[in-house]
Amino acid sequence: MTDASTHPPATGRPLRRSRRGRWLAAVGAALLAGALGLTLTLRAGAVPACAAPLRDGLAPPAAGVPNKGKATFYDSKGAGGNCSYPAAPADRRYVALGPSEYAAGAACGGHLDVTGPKGTVRVLVMDQCPECPPGHIDLSREAFARIADPVQGVVPVTYRAVADPPLPGPLTFRIKEGSSRWWFAVLVADHGNPLRAVEVRQGGRWRAADRQDYNYWVVPDGAGPGPYTIRVTDTRGHRVTAAGIRLAPGKVQRADVRMYGRSSATRSPAASRPSTPRPTVVSAAPTPSAVATTTGSAALAPAAASTPGCGD
Repeated sequence: MTDASTHPPATGRPLRRSRRGRWLAAVGAALLAGALGLTLTLRAGAVPACAAPLRDGLAPPAAGVPNKGKATFYDSKGAGGNCSYPAAPADRRYVALGPSEYAAGAACGGHLDVTGPKGTVRVLVMDQCPECPPGHIDLSREAFARIADPVQGVVPVTYRAVADPPLPGPLTFRIKEGSSRWWFAVLVADHGNPLRAVEVRQGGRWRAADRQDYNYWVVPDGAGPGPYTIRVTDTRGHRVTAAGIRLAPGKVQRADVRMYGRSSATRSPAASRPSTPRPTVVSAAPTPSAVATTTGSAALAPAAASTPGCGD
């Protein structure tokens, strides 16, 4: 669905995945595997009970908890999937989860380590597989080839969510097309762990944004004209604040703060700003300034992390 140029609809956008391409690849490979006399043992795993419950019992895979299931593969054709990323990751290693583990977008941006017959690969959660039951994951063709021979089409796997994976860089923010001072939607990326909350500073208080199935965070009645100060909290308790995010729909703005790690240690706002302006390397939009506030304990498990208050 093409983004509206005016006030966007309240409903989420439809899935952008090509089911036909995926099934042609998987079914064709499976038929060939059958002709070769290959026998596969498939085990479907359930969603871990210790994962933090979200909407109607849906929850992404819990960090460190092994899940047994099966994997197929598909090709996103370069698109960023139902998580609305501008593009697939450069290494083309990504995964789509079934509705129960995609959890209405709550799994977006997290990472899985997937182990199959040939080895292990780390993948970014960026898409939903509508027909996949719990335990069935749909890998990119490139990721599947790292763990199995693609001729097999479907293989048994073990997968687990990764806690605090290495970050590719600072946080990025993308204001959705159609946003204005009266309707606000932002996509946050490069956060490592799945996100628990996104808040926007307005009038001296923090306003909670609502996560949509397509991974944008929305304030339905808007957050003013900007620039915006946005506070991001992940499922492991890490929390950072980025300031100076501009109302520039469709532009990817890179902050100067990471969700955790080298540049996100607790420090004062004055100490967190570089002495000279950094150029924006993602788009022509002005570079936002960003400050780190607090970071949660790395030992805090997703199920134990508390939801931050929005009025403090």
